[in-house]
Amino acid sequence: MKRTHKLAILGLGHVGSAVLARAIACQLAPEIVCIDTKPGVAHGEALDAMHSLSADLTPGMNVYSGSWEDLKDTDVIICAAGPSIQAGVSHERLSLARENTKVMKEIMANVVKYTTDAVFIMITNPLDVMVHLAATKFDYPEGRLFGTGTTLETMRFKYIVGKHYHVNPADIQAYMLGEHGNSAFPAWSLLHIGGVPIDQLDNYYDHEKPLDRAAVGHEVVETAYDVLESKGWTNTGIAMGACRLAKAVFFDEHMVTPVSMPLHGEYGLKDVSLSLPSVIGKDGVVKRIAPVLTDEEVELLKKSAASVQEVLKDNNII
Repeated sequence: MKRTHKLAILGLGHVGSAVLARAIACQLAPEIVCIDTKPGVAHGEALDAMHSLSADLTPGMNVYSGSWEDLKDTDVIICAAGPSIQAGVSHERLSLARENTKVMKEIMANVVKYTTDAVFIMITNPLDVMVHLAATKFDYPEGRLFGTGTTLETMRFKYIVGKHYHVNPADIQAYMLGEHGNSAFPAWSLLHIGGVPIDQLDNYYDHEKPLDRAAVGHEVVETAYDVLESKGWTNTGIAMGACRLAKAVFFDEHMVTPVSMPLHGEYGLKDVSLSLPSVIGKDGVVKRIAPVLTDEEVELLKKSAASVQEVLKDNNII
Protein backbone atom coordinates (compact mmCIF):
# COMPACT_ATOMS: atom_id res chain seq x y z
CA MET A 1 0.00 0.00 0.00
CA LYS A 2 1.34 3.43 -0.94
CA ARG A 3 1.97 5.69 2.03
CA THR A 4 -0.05 8.89 2.16
CA HIS A 5 1.57 12.30 2.00
CA LYS A 6 2.80 13.71 5.28
CA LEU A 7 3.35 17.35 6.26
CA ALA A 8 5.29 18.57 9.30
CA ILE A 9 4.86 22.07 10.73
CA LEU A 10 7.70 23.34 12.94
CA GLY A 11 6.65 26.13 15.29
CA LEU A 12 2.98 26.62 16.14
CA GLY A 13 2.87 30.30 16.95
CA HIS A 14 0.79 32.85 15.03
CA VAL A 15 2.29 31.81 11.68
CA GLY A 16 2.54 28.07 12.26
CA SER A 17 -1.03 27.84 13.54
CA ALA A 18 -2.20 29.77 10.47
CA VAL A 19 -0.27 27.33 8.25
CA LEU A 20 -2.03 24.47 10.02
CA ALA A 21 -5.47 26.06 9.54
CA ARG A 22 -4.90 26.66 5.84
CA ALA A 23 -3.33 23.26 5.27
CA ILE A 24 -6.48 21.69 6.71
CA ALA A 25 -8.81 23.99 4.76
CA CYS A 26 -6.95 23.17 1.53
CA GLN A 27 -6.82 19.44 2.39
CA LEU A 28 -3.11 19.71 1.71
CA ALA A 29 -2.07 16.38 3.23
CA PRO A 30 -3.94 13.58 4.99
CA GLU A 31 -1.30 13.43 7.74
CA ILE A 32 0.01 16.52 9.56
CA VAL A 33 2.40 16.47 12.51
CA CYS A 34 2.87 19.56 14.69
CA ILE A 35 6.22 20.10 16.43
CA ASP A 36 7.07 22.91 18.82
CA THR A 37 9.60 23.54 21.58
CA LYS A 38 6.55 23.90 23.80
CA PRO A 39 4.95 20.45 23.48
CA GLY A 40 1.73 21.71 25.08
CA VAL A 41 1.28 24.27 22.31
CA ALA A 42 1.73 21.63 19.59
CA HIS A 43 -0.62 19.27 21.44
CA GLY A 44 -3.27 21.97 21.86
CA GLU A 45 -3.16 23.11 18.25
CA ALA A 46 -3.32 19.54 16.96
CA LEU A 47 -6.17 18.59 19.28
CA ASP A 48 -8.10 21.75 18.41
CA ALA A 49 -7.58 20.95 14.73
CA MET A 50 -8.85 17.39 15.14
CA HIS A 51 -11.99 18.68 16.85
CA SER A 52 -12.62 20.89 13.80
CA LEU A 53 -12.51 17.87 11.49
CA SER A 54 -15.71 16.56 13.05
CA ALA A 55 -17.52 19.10 10.86
CA ASP A 56 -16.88 16.70 7.95
CA LEU A 57 -15.64 19.40 5.58
CA THR A 58 -12.15 17.93 5.49
CA PRO A 59 -12.53 14.16 5.78
CA GLY A 60 -9.78 11.61 6.26
CA MET A 61 -7.14 13.85 7.86
CA ASN A 62 -5.01 13.02 10.88
CA VAL A 63 -3.43 15.88 12.83
CA TYR A 64 -1.26 15.19 15.86
CA SER A 65 1.62 16.58 17.91
CA GLY A 66 4.95 14.84 17.65
CA SER A 67 8.72 15.01 18.05
CA TRP A 68 11.76 15.33 15.80
CA GLU A 69 11.68 11.59 15.16
CA ASP A 70 8.37 12.04 13.33
CA LEU A 71 10.28 13.79 10.55
CA LYS A 72 11.87 10.56 9.33
CA ASP A 73 9.01 9.77 6.91
CA THR A 74 7.80 13.32 6.26
CA ASP A 75 7.43 14.58 2.69
CA VAL A 76 7.29 18.33 3.33
CA ILE A 77 8.42 20.41 6.30
CA ILE A 78 7.19 23.97 6.77
CA CYS A 79 9.31 25.83 9.32
CA ALA A 80 7.71 28.78 11.10
CA ALA A 81 9.77 28.48 14.30
CA GLY A 82 11.46 31.34 16.11
CA PRO A 83 10.52 34.90 17.11
CA SER A 84 8.89 37.19 14.54
CA ILE A 85 8.82 40.93 14.01
CA GLN A 86 6.77 42.62 16.73
CA ALA A 87 4.42 45.57 16.37
CA GLY A 88 5.76 48.81 17.79
CA VAL A 89 9.43 47.87 17.36
CA SER A 90 11.95 47.94 14.52
CA HIS A 91 10.37 47.16 11.14
CA GLU A 92 13.46 45.31 10.03
CA ARG A 93 13.40 41.56 9.54
CA LEU A 94 17.19 41.47 9.52
CA SER A 95 17.26 42.64 13.15
CA LEU A 96 16.06 39.16 14.17
CA ALA A 97 19.15 37.50 12.77
CA ARG A 98 21.19 37.01 15.92
CA GLU A 99 18.40 35.38 17.90
CA ASN A 100 17.02 33.23 15.11
CA THR A 101 20.45 32.10 13.93
CA LYS A 102 20.76 30.23 17.23
CA VAL A 103 17.22 28.87 16.86
CA MET A 104 17.83 27.68 13.31
CA LYS A 105 21.10 25.94 14.15
CA GLU A 106 19.26 23.91 16.81
CA ILE A 107 16.36 23.14 14.47
CA MET A 108 18.53 22.00 11.59
CA ALA A 109 20.75 19.88 13.83
CA ASN A 110 17.61 18.01 14.90
CA VAL A 111 16.06 17.83 11.43
CA VAL A 112 19.08 16.29 9.71
CA LYS A 113 19.26 13.53 12.33
CA TYR A 114 16.07 12.13 10.83
CA THR A 115 15.77 13.41 7.25
CA THR A 116 17.44 15.22 4.42
CA ASP A 117 14.86 13.83 2.00
CA ALA A 118 11.89 15.97 2.99
CA VAL A 119 11.37 19.19 1.05
CA PHE A 120 12.00 21.93 3.61
CA ILE A 121 10.12 25.23 3.18
CA MET A 122 11.46 28.06 5.36
CA ILE A 123 9.30 30.90 6.71
CA THR A 124 11.42 31.96 9.71
CA ASN A 125 12.78 35.51 9.47
CA PRO A 126 15.09 36.99 8.46
CA LEU A 127 14.12 34.62 5.71
CA ASP A 128 17.08 34.88 3.34
CA VAL A 129 19.60 34.70 6.17
CA MET A 130 17.93 31.63 7.66
CA VAL A 131 17.73 29.95 4.25
CA HIS A 132 21.41 30.54 3.58
CA LEU A 133 22.39 29.18 6.97
CA ALA A 134 20.20 26.07 6.69
CA ALA A 135 20.98 25.37 3.03
CA THR A 136 24.76 25.74 3.21
CA LYS A 137 25.78 24.50 6.65
CA PHE A 138 23.88 21.23 7.11
CA ASP A 139 24.48 19.23 3.89
CA TYR A 140 20.87 19.48 2.81
CA PRO A 141 20.51 18.46 -0.86
CA GLU A 142 20.51 21.36 -3.30
CA GLY A 143 16.98 22.52 -4.09
CA ARG A 144 15.26 20.52 -1.35
CA LEU A 145 15.51 23.41 1.11
CA PHE A 146 14.24 26.83 0.10
CA GLY A 147 12.42 29.79 1.59
CA THR A 148 9.04 31.31 0.80
CA GLY A 149 11.12 34.35 -0.14
CA THR A 150 9.23 36.99 -2.09
CA THR A 151 6.24 34.71 -2.67
CA LEU A 152 4.25 36.87 -0.25
CA GLU A 153 5.50 40.15 -1.71
CA THR A 154 4.54 38.83 -5.14
CA MET A 155 1.03 38.01 -3.89
CA ARG A 156 0.75 41.55 -2.50
CA PHE A 157 2.15 43.04 -5.70
CA LYS A 158 -0.39 41.20 -7.85
CA TYR A 159 -3.21 42.21 -5.51
CA ILE A 160 -2.28 45.91 -5.75
CA VAL A 161 -1.84 45.88 -9.54
CA GLY A 162 -5.02 43.82 -9.97
CA LYS A 163 -6.98 46.33 -7.92
CA HIS A 164 -5.57 49.18 -10.01
CA TYR A 165 -6.57 47.60 -13.34
CA HIS A 166 -9.76 45.87 -12.11
CA VAL A 167 -8.57 42.36 -12.99
CA ASN A 168 -8.19 39.11 -11.08
CA PRO A 169 -4.74 39.18 -9.39
CA ALA A 170 -4.29 35.49 -10.17
CA ASP A 171 -4.29 36.36 -13.89
CA ILE A 172 -1.31 38.69 -13.56
CA GLN A 173 2.19 37.47 -14.40
CA ALA A 174 4.45 39.44 -12.09
CA TYR A 175 7.28 38.99 -9.60
CA MET A 176 8.83 40.74 -6.65
CA LEU A 177 12.50 39.73 -6.48
CA GLY A 178 15.45 39.99 -4.11
CA GLU A 179 15.21 40.00 -0.33
CA HIS A 180 12.11 39.06 1.61
CA GLY A 181 12.13 42.43 3.30
CA ASN A 182 12.69 46.12 2.78
CA SER A 183 14.91 45.81 -0.32
CA ALA A 184 12.48 43.62 -2.29
CA PHE A 185 11.62 45.19 -5.64
CA PRO A 186 9.05 44.72 -8.42
CA ALA A 187 10.50 43.40 -11.67
CA TRP A 188 8.36 45.66 -13.84
CA SER A 189 10.02 44.49 -17.04
CA LEU A 190 8.57 40.98 -16.48
CA LEU A 191 4.99 42.04 -15.71
CA HIS A 192 2.15 41.35 -18.13
CA ILE A 193 -1.59 40.79 -17.96
CA GLY A 194 -3.15 38.58 -20.61
CA GLY A 195 -0.07 38.90 -22.76
CA VAL A 196 -0.14 42.72 -22.58
CA PRO A 197 3.21 44.13 -21.34
CA ILE A 198 3.52 46.79 -18.66
CA ASP A 199 3.99 49.74 -21.04
CA GLN A 200 0.69 48.96 -22.85
CA LEU A 201 -1.60 48.08 -19.94
CA ASP A 202 -3.28 51.50 -19.86
CA ASN A 203 -4.44 50.93 -23.43
CA TYR A 204 -6.27 47.70 -22.60
CA TYR A 205 -7.43 47.70 -18.98
CA ASP A 206 -9.70 49.99 -16.98
CA HIS A 207 -8.04 52.33 -14.51
CA GLU A 208 -8.83 55.60 -12.73
CA LYS A 209 -5.34 57.11 -12.86
CA PRO A 210 -1.91 56.35 -14.34
CA LEU A 211 0.04 53.61 -12.57
CA ASP A 212 2.69 55.08 -10.27
CA ARG A 213 5.36 52.40 -10.28
CA ALA A 214 7.41 53.89 -7.45
CA ALA A 215 4.33 54.21 -5.25
CA VAL A 216 3.30 50.61 -5.95
CA GLY A 217 6.76 49.27 -5.11
CA HIS A 218 6.73 51.22 -1.86
CA GLU A 219 3.21 50.04 -1.01
CA VAL A 220 4.11 46.37 -1.52
CA VAL A 221 6.82 46.61 1.14
CA GLU A 222 4.97 48.92 3.53
CA THR A 223 1.63 47.10 3.46
CA ALA A 224 3.20 44.34 5.58
CA TYR A 225 3.78 46.85 8.35
CA ASP A 226 0.24 48.17 8.01
CA VAL A 227 -0.96 44.65 8.81
CA LEU A 228 1.61 44.26 11.59
CA GLU A 229 0.76 47.50 13.37
CA SER A 230 -2.98 46.98 12.92
CA LYS A 231 -3.32 43.45 14.32
CA GLY A 232 0.04 42.79 15.95
CA TRP A 233 1.44 40.20 13.53
CA THR A 234 1.21 38.95 9.94
CA ASN A 235 0.25 35.34 9.35
CA THR A 236 -2.61 34.77 6.89
CA GLY A 237 -0.87 35.75 3.66
CA ILE A 238 2.40 33.97 4.39
CA ALA A 239 0.55 30.84 5.56
CA MET A 240 -1.32 30.67 2.26
CA GLY A 241 1.89 31.27 0.33
CA ALA A 242 3.69 28.46 2.16
CA CYS A 243 0.78 26.07 1.65
CA ARG A 244 0.71 26.95 -2.05
CA LEU A 245 4.38 26.00 -2.32
CA ALA A 246 3.77 22.77 -0.41
CA LYS A 247 0.92 21.89 -2.77
CA ALA A 248 3.27 22.38 -5.73
CA VAL A 249 5.60 19.85 -4.12
CA PHE A 250 2.90 17.30 -3.22
CA PHE A 251 1.40 17.44 -6.71
CA ASP A 252 4.71 17.81 -8.59
CA GLU A 253 3.22 20.84 -10.33
CA HIS A 254 6.35 22.49 -11.70
CA MET A 255 4.83 25.76 -10.55
CA VAL A 256 6.88 28.91 -11.29
CA THR A 257 7.19 31.38 -8.43
CA PRO A 258 9.99 33.34 -6.73
CA VAL A 259 11.54 31.53 -3.75
CA SER A 260 14.76 32.06 -1.83
CA MET A 261 17.80 29.84 -2.39
CA PRO A 262 21.57 30.31 -2.52
CA LEU A 263 22.74 32.03 -5.70
CA HIS A 264 25.54 30.46 -7.73
CA GLY A 265 26.70 33.29 -9.95
CA GLU A 266 23.37 34.51 -11.32
CA TYR A 267 23.83 38.20 -12.19
CA GLY A 268 27.38 37.86 -10.83
CA LEU A 269 26.12 37.12 -7.30
CA LYS A 270 27.12 34.36 -4.88
CA ASP A 271 27.44 33.78 -1.12
CA VAL A 272 23.87 34.97 -0.60
CA SER A 273 20.32 33.64 -0.80
CA LEU A 274 17.67 35.70 -2.60
CA SER A 275 14.43 35.13 -4.49
CA LEU A 276 14.36 34.48 -8.22
CA PRO A 277 11.65 32.72 -10.26
CA SER A 278 11.94 28.98 -9.62
CA VAL A 279 10.23 25.81 -10.82
CA ILE A 280 8.76 23.91 -7.84
CA GLY A 281 8.04 20.18 -8.06
CA LYS A 282 8.21 17.02 -5.96
CA ASP A 283 11.95 17.43 -5.36
CA GLY A 284 11.68 21.08 -4.36
CA VAL A 285 13.29 23.62 -6.65
CA VAL A 286 13.90 21.64 -9.83
CA LYS A 287 15.05 24.63 -11.87
CA ARG A 288 16.18 28.18 -11.13
CA ILE A 289 15.37 30.97 -13.60
CA ALA A 290 17.51 34.08 -14.08
CA PRO A 291 15.39 36.12 -16.52
CA VAL A 292 16.73 39.06 -18.47
CA LEU A 293 16.28 42.14 -16.25
CA THR A 294 16.83 45.80 -16.94
CA ASP A 295 20.08 47.38 -15.74
CA GLU A 296 18.12 49.16 -13.01
CA GLU A 297 16.56 45.89 -11.81
CA VAL A 298 19.96 44.18 -11.73
CA GLU A 299 21.27 47.02 -9.58
CA LEU A 300 18.31 46.66 -7.21
CA LEU A 301 19.03 42.93 -6.95
CA LYS A 302 22.67 43.66 -6.12
CA LYS A 303 21.56 46.17 -3.49
CA SER A 304 19.33 43.48 -2.00
CA ALA A 305 22.23 41.03 -1.99
CA ALA A 306 24.51 43.50 -0.22
CA SER A 307 21.88 44.09 2.48
CA VAL A 308 21.53 40.37 3.20
CA GLN A 309 25.27 39.68 2.95
CA GLU A 310 26.01 42.28 5.59
CA VAL A 311 23.88 40.34 8.07
CA LEU A 312 25.32 37.00 6.96
CA LYS A 313 28.80 38.33 7.70
CA ASP A 314 27.76 39.85 11.03
CA ASN A 315 26.50 36.43 12.12
CA ASN A 316 29.54 34.51 10.77
CA ILE A 317 27.47 32.59 8.22
CA ILE A 318 29.71 33.67 5.32
